Amino acid sequence: MHIPVSIQAGLWGLLAGAALVVGALAAWFIAVPQRLIAGVMAFGAGVLISALAFELMEEAYKRGGLDSTGLGFIGGAAVYTAANWVLARHGAKHRKRSAAGKQPSEDEDSGSGLAIAVGALLDGIPESIVIGLSMLKGGAVSLVAVIAIFLSNVPEGLSSAAGMRKAGRSAGYVFGVWIAIAVASGIASWLGYAVFRDFSADVVAATTAVAAGAILAMLSDTMIPEAFAETHNAAGLITVVGFFAAFVLSKLGG
Repeated sequence: MHIPVSIQAGLWGLLAGAALVVGALAAWFIAVPQRLIAGVMAFGAGVLISALAFELMEEAYKRGGLDSTGLGFIGGAAVYTAANWVLARHGAKHRKRSAAGKQPSEDEDSGSGLAIAVGALLDGIPESIVIGLSMLKGGAVSLVAVIAIFLSNVPEGLSSAAGMRKAGRSAGYVFGVWIAIAVASGIASWLGYAVFRDFSADVVAATTAVAAGAILAMLSDTMIPEAFAETHNAAGLITVVGFFAAFVLSKLGG
């Protein structure tokens, strides 16, 4: 039975998003050391940096040239930064922090639970759209992008869920957030293909670059600070290892 490409895109996005739930499950049922969480975050950050450099930006440039790519890349970072700033003012500044006392409880900051959930959604959507966009090249998904996003989502769910638990949030809230975001990731990937398949190369290039810019801004604002907070001098080395792992995948996949 032939599955429509748009549905395939949604399923790939759901698979990548499911890694968030895997990470949350690990954080909830296993006492994972802070330094290990931070180390995995650093590795995931390196993986994503490599993927956006060698997959997303390169593909955007080939499709639309430097103008569309540049505008999209900087624009995506600007939009993400503005949205992140608003959410940070409502209690979501440390949504990826796993240490006790970093994420506020609802009693400490009313409405922070919703802000953290929206922030987690904001972090995941650009990555998911990229999966759908990758299938515009002929219906075949970029396995490098899927693997990179999956590998980075595990530590993201792990660290955020650990922080949520220490802030006193319930299992229903924690798993409800990550399951909802996994589903939203599938929908975003479906939209990335279904909406943009009839658009011009310049629009697709700009959209890919927007996602890349948002991902890099997210890494700088949330994932890398969490990694450095616990691993300190080892964060750079671990990030480089993650970068190289994704680089190898891109060359093997190419």
